[in-house]
Amino acid sequence: MKRERIYLDNAATTPLRTEVGEAMRAVAEDSNFNPSSLHAEGRRAAAVLDDARERVASLLRATRNEIAFTSSGTEADNLALIGTARRAQPGAHLVTTAIEHHAVLGAMDRLRDEGFEITVLPVGASGRVDVDQFAAALRPSTVMASVMYANNEIGTVQPIAELARVARARGVLFHSDAVQAPSWLALETDELHVDLLSLSAHKFGGPKGVGMLYTRRGTPLAPIIHGGGQEFGRRAGTPNVAGIAGLARALELAVLERPEQTARVAGLRDRLERGIVAIDDVQINGAGPRLPNIVNASFDGVESAALLIALDLAGIAVSAGSACASGSLQPSHVLAALGSDGRRHGGAIRFSLGTTTSESDIDRVLAILPAVLAEQRRPVTPHGGMGRV
Repeated sequence: MKRERIYLDNAATTPLRTEVGEAMRAVAEDSNFNPSSLHAEGRRAAAVLDDARERVASLLRATRNEIAFTSSGTEADNLALIGTARRAQPGAHLVTTAIEHHAVLGAMDRLRDEGFEITVLPVGASGRVDVDQFAAALRPSTVMASVMYANNEIGTVQPIAELARVARARGVLFHSDAVQAPSWLALETDELHVDLLSLSAHKFGGPKGVGMLYTRRGTPLAPIIHGGGQEFGRRAGTPNVAGIAGLARALELAVLERPEQTARVAGLRDRLERGIVAIDDVQINGAGPRLPNIVNASFDGVESAALLIALDLAGIAVSAGSACASGSLQPSHVLAALGSDGRRHGGAIRFSLGTTTSESDIDRVLAILPAVLAEQRRPVTPHGGMGRV
């Protein structure tokens, strides 16, 4: 009998929830029309879109016109940063951190090419931003700061509310990439004090190809996609009505189940981590407050790619870091920012649990991992033996 696989790559993407698929299917069958059209079918689609927007806004303690739907979290990040910067004077200053997602760092690179000044803050071994160092980086010319809520590789949670209050006191807009947060962390924008916040549906049981950007009322934002002026003029293009309905349903479920799932999954994570650190020559990456579902561990004497493939063949799906950079030969920029040496980069694996992860999954991983690791660490014999290559 074929053994079921164990999926521990939820930080890359989560399985589509059954309830979300059902909600999307109902919309696709009944209301999958253009919501900008004035006929009855278009009005039916517009009603679905309006309902989803109201539900999302309520969950974030926002108003409906502060919510703009996008094609992804990456687009939401780009819209927040580039759209805000282009409303400012040329040469204005922006602040971010060394462990941001590539969607943020790539947008910052683009803005640097356009003549904006960019400060990239270090984080140190804990992976946390120092609030005083953040405050010191703000200048009279600073128009925007962007700090992710929780890191996708090591799970470190940043003091977003405190950082945002510092920025607001200095007249600086504050954006947070909160893509990893919905299933685990509070999202009420009035308590986080953010001006802009990005989400992506497929990180919390929703469909791929749908994201959203919260933009506090009065925040200057120029569109980066031009056309029909949908989404209150912030993002042109015909909305993915079924996908947006799926995002709204997935966010409702994530918020509803968050207390119970956070406690349960944190227990599983701790159990997994205890088993991993019991293995020789292993180091956990990141410290301090972390998401309840991520363990990033560096295994001495192995290469990440080889260990990942070996675990995959053993029926365990994990990651060597951000899925968005999986095709890169460069070491993780997040681990580099922690001050870790190259040896830790080479053997790093991210285990990211989800709401479907069970105790038996963790037990099986801990039963399989030592043998797989020992095989990978076995030296190659001089006569073509079966050791690691």
